[in-house]
Amino acid sequence: MAAIIHLRARSFFTTHPARTVVLAFAAVVVLGTALLMLPAATESGRPADPLTALFTSTSAVCVTGLAVVDTGAYWSGFGEAVILGLVQVGGFGIMTMASLLALLVAGRLRLRMQLTAQAETRSLGIGDVRRVLLGVAGTTIVVELATAACLALRFRLGYGYGYEESAYLGFFHAVSAFNNAGFGLHADSLTRYSQDGWVTLPIAAAVILGGIGFPVLLEALRHRQRLRTTGRKNWTLHTKLTVITTVVLLFLGTVLTALLEWTNPGTLGAHGVAGKILDSFFHSAMSRTAGFNSLDVGAMHASTLLMTCMLMLIGGGSAGTAGGIKVTTFAVLAAAIAAEVRGEPTSTVLGRRLAPHVLRQALTVALMGVGLVMTATLVVLSVSDAPLEAVLFEVVSAFATVGLSTGLTADLPDVGQLVLIALMFIGRIGPITLVSALALRERTRRYELPEERPVIG
Repeated sequence: MAAIIHLRARSFFTTHPARTVVLAFAAVVVLGTALLMLPAATESGRPADPLTALFTSTSAVCVTGLAVVDTGAYWSGFGEAVILGLVQVGGFGIMTMASLLALLVAGRLRLRMQLTAQAETRSLGIGDVRRVLLGVAGTTIVVELATAACLALRFRLGYGYGYEESAYLGFFHAVSAFNNAGFGLHADSLTRYSQDGWVTLPIAAAVILGGIGFPVLLEALRHRQRLRTTGRKNWTLHTKLTVITTVVLLFLGTVLTALLEWTNPGTLGAHGVAGKILDSFFHSAMSRTAGFNSLDVGAMHASTLLMTCMLMLIGGGSAGTAGGIKVTTFAVLAAAIAAEVRGEPTSTVLGRRLAPHVLRQALTVALMGVGLVMTATLVVLSVSDAPLEAVLFEVVSAFATVGLSTGLTADLPDVGQLVLIALMFIGRIGPITLVSALALRERTRRYELPEERPVIG
């Protein structure tokens, strides 16, 4: 009997790769919690309470950046190293990292590990996994080291930090930026560098590259040679949608932030024109699930917070370090709406027809995301006296794994923080991945029911 139960449990977690991804992420969260509860992890030398350790570990593994304590002041060097390691593991992908280690040691991948890596990286074919894994590793190393070098030089030459401190600050913020985590070592995040483009622009570049998605980056590198020889990019529809939607959202976010906060004395009001544009662009980029802030989010107008919630919910590119429902989901839904308004029978975008199952997937992800956000907002409002806009902002930030905060997170009761922990985990794994991981079995319909059209609207 025990053997049968063991086999059934093993089959539940291993027959579908997504289940392994969920289990692995949960295991690393637990491991990180245990490490952060060690006395050596805090500056005071006293063990962190379990909820603080759990919240920080989940936020790091899920590359969110929300915090209930001051990272630089509360955690020791060991604790900061644990957080940075969790960020790197979470951003790179637990199953991606495991598959890469197996590839380096054995020189080949087993079929199950290929399927698991495919579920994590969302590559299009099993044969592409080896190339994707090596590309992800190479891209991560290059971008993080380049960003760290730029930041370290600026901290050393512009602010007089010592060599070791400059290197440490540069590396920590580079890893946090590329993985879209938003963890910083300053209590005010990056507000002290709000007018310094030598700090904010490299971080914004790393955030955009990490959030745009590994498939897009790898395809751009792969077609670079083809562009030189043929003069054509030949990008896939996924890459085109991701790049175009990302650029449009970055531009709209910059413009709206500037317009809404231009005269606000608590944010952009005291800066010059160039500084206002720089900070507006940085806020727009960070709203795409990075979590750093160069402006006081708590001082922003309610209209700006709502606009930021919309950007956070959309998020970044698929298979990247960003969260949200993803820009491709947003683009597909926009194409479906446009086709319905024009009365066209199928949805088309950039000269391609979208498959019906793609529309269903996009609608499922969007509605599940909105449903989770609304439910969590209701729960947090019932246990907190905070205003609606602040609660909604924290909830969307957690679900979209952004990390921006109005300062409310640390003041929430335990139940509210537990809700945010659940949202961060679900937001990182993805609603569809989580549901498929918990599904007992896949069902195939062997018949079709009669068609009928209910009245809509």
